[in-house]
Amino acid sequence: MPGILFLAHRVPFPPDRGDRIRSHHLLKALARLGPVHVGCFGEGDDAAEGALAAVAASRCVAPRTKPLPLAGVEAVLSGKPVSLTAFHSAKLARWVRETIVREGIEAIVVFSGQMGQYVPDDFAGPVVIDLCDVDSAKFEAYAAAGERKWLYAREARLLAREEERLGRQADAAILISEAEVALYRSRLDAPDAVNVRVIGNGIDAAFFDPALASPHPELAATAGPHFVFTGQMDYRPNEQAALWVIEALLPRLRARHPGASFHVVGRNPTRALMAEDGAPGVRVWGAVPDVRPFIAAADAVLAPLLIARGVQNKVLEAMAMARPVVLTTEAATGIAAENGEHWLIAPPDPEVMAAHITDLLANPAAASRIGAAARDFVLLHHGWEAMLAPLGELIGGRGEGRRHAA
Repeated sequence: MPGILFLAHRVPFPPDRGDRIRSHHLLKALARLGPVHVGCFGEGDDAAEGALAAVAASRCVAPRTKPLPLAGVEAVLSGKPVSLTAFHSAKLARWVRETIVREGIEAIVVFSGQMGQYVPDDFAGPVVIDLCDVDSAKFEAYAAAGERKWLYAREARLLAREEERLGRQADAAILISEAEVALYRSRLDAPDAVNVRVIGNGIDAAFFDPALASPHPELAATAGPHFVFTGQMDYRPNEQAALWVIEALLPRLRARHPGASFHVVGRNPTRALMAEDGAPGVRVWGAVPDVRPFIAAADAVLAPLLIARGVQNKVLEAMAMARPVVLTTEAATGIAAENGEHWLIAPPDPEVMAAHITDLLANPAAASRIGAAARDFVLLHHGWEAMLAPLGELIGGRGEGRRHAA
């Protein structure tokens, strides 16, 4: 049977971080439609590659070994964004061309803009590109913040050009929320030339079930209150948010609640975060085998992101675990929940956010009600199967002339 080619910038196993969660469920949905041939980058994780082998009809896992300085030199010489040169592999490009011919590939699904470079210009079947969110806007925000301004501004400019090229090339460009679609369209020179669709993030609510997770014993043994932040901790927006809690918010919470503690849970914490481990009320856990006991032990899960694109899995996971979430407007983007009913939104002002949290702690019944409503909300609106149902339609059609030459 002719198959589907799926390209991703990481092996989509295990589903333990934001991008891998989405790519993992995309792969599973595609595998229900037909044989899937997977091209991706790996980091030498034999277990992950073994799990991929059990799903993929064939696969090519290119090693992710290119040093960032080399990718930067290639980017300058080629006039391309570093995001593309960092994920360019001659081995993977050759495998893609050979697989299309050998397997009679009928459709290509691309996860993340970095991988669109592998789609041949002359491929005749439907192409679907999941951009997830508007990466170029993220780099613009980094540039506006002042650090490495020239570098980030260049990346933003060149990525915006690539995002438009990919949109024109594809039968459908997927983004994670209506807000991201509006942002993407606003940045296109010819928005009518691009077919943009929304496929939001889902949540495995059967896994993130509060009935199946006991609070972490170390947290349960101390009075608290306990506040938890989860995520990939070498990702700049996560690092920035966690440091903001430690430096600005936590001292105000501890002034009201001397036993208050903040738990940073997630792999690869940066040097700046590790330097805070052991400060009054601060614990940086790093990678853990299961985040659920930490979420279950939280009096509130915090997500005070200042820069955020798309839908935050950390927020959906906490909501599925029926924990009250206190977050900024940026972290709430793409989830149509109601403030005060399913979560509490506060500005990134430590006094205001501390007041919101204090009010929440003073009313356990309200905290419990918000948590229960949050779980009901994600059960109803964010199941993966429902979210990914449009995939079959997108790759089953031929685009009816919507394709444009890259």
